[in-house]
Amino acid sequence: MDLEQRGIPGVNVITTGFTDAAATQSTALGWDPALVIVEHPIQNRTTAELQRLADAHFDAIMAKIRQ
Repeated sequence: MDLEQRGIPGVNVITTGFTDAAATQSTALGWDPALVIVEHPIQNRTTAELQRLADAHFDAIMAKIRQ
């Protein structure tokens, strides 16, 4: 949030397991963050799987940064 206030764009990348929490926190803070939602879970993925996941969502992340 601080970066956004300083004019530095950012994107929150969350998994589908945290969409409710993100919505609740956003409402509580009165803030509408840029979000990209990826498949849950990620903690047990291999490096190759994480790279594919990042590649699959790269364009969406960059689009949010450019908004």
